[in-house]
Amino acid sequence: MQVKMSYVLAAMIAGGVGFWMWSGTVVVGGRADAENATPPPAQRQESQMAAAFRVSVRDMVAVDRTSTLEIRGITEAEAKVTVRAETNGRMLERPAREGARIAAGDVMCVLDSGSREARVLEAKAQLAQAKVDFDAASQLSTKGFAAENRVAALRAALDAASARLEEAKIELDRTVIRAPVSGIVESPMAKVGDHLAIGAACGTIVDADPMIAVGQVSELNVGLIRAGMAAQVELITGQSASGTVRYVAPAADPNTRTFRVEIEIPNADGQAKDGTTAVTRLPLQATKAHKVSPAILTLDDAGRVGVRTVDASNKARFMPVTVLGGEADGVWIGGLPDTARVIVVGQDYVSDGQLVEPVVEVAEAAQ
Repeated sequence: MQVKMSYVLAAMIAGGVGFWMWSGTVVVGGRADAENATPPPAQRQESQMAAAFRVSVRDMVAVDRTSTLEIRGITEAEAKVTVRAETNGRMLERPAREGARIAAGDVMCVLDSGSREARVLEAKAQLAQAKVDFDAASQLSTKGFAAENRVAALRAALDAASARLEEAKIELDRTVIRAPVSGIVESPMAKVGDHLAIGAACGTIVDADPMIAVGQVSELNVGLIRAGMAAQVELITGQSASGTVRYVAPAADPNTRTFRVEIEIPNADGQAKDGTTAVTRLPLQATKAHKVSPAILTLDDAGRVGVRTVDASNKARFMPVTVLGGEADGVWIGGLPDTARVIVVGQDYVSDGQLVEPVVEVAEAAQ
């Protein structure tokens, strides 16, 4: 019985030692097991770098970029005037010809004067008689032989006769229709023998010097334009000319939410035609921008366009950008700081704030 008790005690001691060895930390030579020990800082950094995702980065520096705003539209003549008759009559002459250049004041159409010349002669005679009557009454009034009210009545009659003569002359002058502006006579014109009523068109004059290039600008870009800016206008005919912005609409078109912009270009030779398709390019103020490959652009969870950069602690950061324009060898973006370390390979495989191992590439020649 005593022997059996010793066996039981030995078994219990062996079991306790085995349980302690299974659940405890084995210390060898005064230090803990390497598997559970805390490594030194250098080893921790190497371990973290081994776990970081490797990406290729490029150090980019912003450069001055002069952007150009492109406006598509058409040309419009400075003035397009329809010359109309101010009296009625049959056309006797038409000195002006379609396509000919005409100066302001030149005769375009001549109407039959009819009885208008006779009315002028009649008005002159009435004016002469009224003047004689008034002069005689005035002399008698100074001698006390005529009443003042008679003199006043004759004075009114004289003024009325003068007004009738002036009206008759104006009516006679209206039979000669003159050009109100200089320009090119447009076809068609009224023909000799046509009867023109008041308001009927004798012809149309197009004043094409200067020519106006008209376009519509969105509300996002209208703030970049001001009167007096230099512009380059290219016509669909292949012609090009330098111009100046002369008008920017103060209010938007309610239907399109765009603003009318007018660019004035010289056209002394008349080569630019009214209604031609035109493309206007306005150089804008230089701004800082980066030129990158479109392949490095990415989207965040909100759908914003941007790039991923690496900060000072080697963590990936998403930065939204604005695409300013494109060229054959890349796109221009804005919104980044002047210097930025941009991920060019692997940007779609890391998340914001993730630790990365940056491998620096050589910057592009454009940068």
